[in-house]
Amino acid sequence: MIAGIETGGTKVICAVADRQDPGTILADTRIETTSPEETLAAIRDFLADHADDGRFDAVGIASFGPVDVDVESPRFGWITSTPKPGWRSTDLLENLHLASGTPVRLVSDVTGAALGEHRSGAGRGVSDLAYVTVGTGVGAGLVVDGGPLSWRSHPELGHILVRRHPRDRFAGNCPFHGDCLEGLVSGPAIEARWGKPGTDLGPRQQESVVLSGYYIAQLLATITYATAPQRIIAGGGVMKTPGLLDVVREQLARLVGTALAEHPLTNPAGDYVVRPELGDESGVRGALSLASDAMDAEARP
Repeated sequence: MIAGIETGGTKVICAVADRQDPGTILADTRIETTSPEETLAAIRDFLADHADDGRFDAVGIASFGPVDVDVESPRFGWITSTPKPGWRSTDLLENLHLASGTPVRLVSDVTGAALGEHRSGAGRGVSDLAYVTVGTGVGAGLVVDGGPLSWRSHPELGHILVRRHPRDRFAGNCPFHGDCLEGLVSGPAIEARWGKPGTDLGPRQQESVVLSGYYIAQLLATITYATAPQRIIAGGGVMKTPGLLDVVREQLARLVGTALAEHPLTNPAGDYVVRPELGDESGVRGALSLASDAMDAEARP
């Protein structure tokens, strides 16, 4: 039996699958992300109920962060400088109480979603892709030649500085930078800007969509210029806002202009920027694929 765990800023999804059929989820659960003590205890309870003789063949983890993913680091498996209250310097891996010797692979939650969509979702058929999430936080995960960009670290593109919209006077709410991308377009930032959740803006929703699309397009342009993925998948709760994806595509084409002549992004109706196909399962399916990969690696001489 293998296990996949996706920890996010608002929820955790855990799933188990047979080692011979990692694509079929046999059992799963959703756990609210509250305190480390409460959330990790609930994860342990789920794992204990599905382990074979107290252990798994392998475990894959896709965690919110920043998280230390370097197996050579003394703090491998630690959530580090997160703004999530109570979670800074939490030893995630140690607190799962896995059986000694269990193969583990760990990536960021957005990288996990990228892997899940690459293996069995909207990224099928391409070698390189980016997964962008805009929700409680903002992040990006990169798959290159079918695997994570790096096993030593992970991108933190939610904190890039962006060109301000000329009509935007909101100071931003990132605790580190104020008006970085995350401080302008995350779910909490939208609520702080308008004084109410993004799902309840009424006649101001279109104005919010225009501002968010303007900023998110800058992130996608940065990713395109820097890493040249074949596809970008845009997920997260904020990206479900009606009309937002269309505005992002249009703004991206306008922003890049002729700098990348004939690039797929110049066609807003094309398939360069797409929605995820796996919905809320992207991350946990990526985590299961990591567990399967770890098990295969252990089996090789």
